[in-house]
Amino acid sequence: MVIRGLGELCITAGVIVMLFVTYELWGTGQYTSAQQDRLGKQLMKSWQAPKVTTEKVKLGGGLAMIRIPKFGKKYHYVIIEGVSIPDLRKGPGHYPGTALPGQVGNFVVSGHRTTYSAPFNKLGELDRGDEILIDTRDDQYVYKVTDRRIVKPTEVDVTAPVPFHPGRRPTGRTITLTTCHPKYSAAKRMIIFGELASAVPRVKAGAPSTAAGR
Repeated sequence: MVIRGLGELCITAGVIVMLFVTYELWGTGQYTSAQQDRLGKQLMKSWQAPKVTTEKVKLGGGLAMIRIPKFGKKYHYVIIEGVSIPDLRKGPGHYPGTALPGQVGNFVVSGHRTTYSAPFNKLGELDRGDEILIDTRDDQYVYKVTDRRIVKPTEVDVTAPVPFHPGRRPTGRTITLTTCHPKYSAAKRMIIFGELASAVPRVKAGAPSTAAGR
């Protein structure tokens, strides 16, 4: 009786764990996909409307679009303004206060590596010279990867205008992508650094898609 009872408990626990994992990997992805569709449509609508010079993206809103050619043509995500837990559940998030796309300074973006569509799941596959494309209302900025590092979560200097050199005045136009490391753990952070290589008009580069990358 005892052995049978323990066996039934183990089976029940196994089912619960499987349901939880399914939700974490599939259910959260469905949520992000829906949010990306909504934000992508809003972003396109705002880009097609007359330009307002004083307009500022609100926290939780769509700021730009990220594409990484190495991950395939279907890879594209709306970048959210903000890095709070609710923001990152919608997609990759821009650290408020860091540079905007194409500006002098450090454009910092963080994203999930395993859940919520895992937009930064494959960051570890990037090599020096790989392109990171950022679409904005008027331009597409082409950054090229320069380095990849694994750091402690406490090393926040990676988000400084000049990474690892807080207080130093920036002269370059850089991008920093951050995510957890290793997968399924928050013990460390994987950091991808890049430098702006070129910029082209977005209309020539192609309009952003309104669907989250799969």
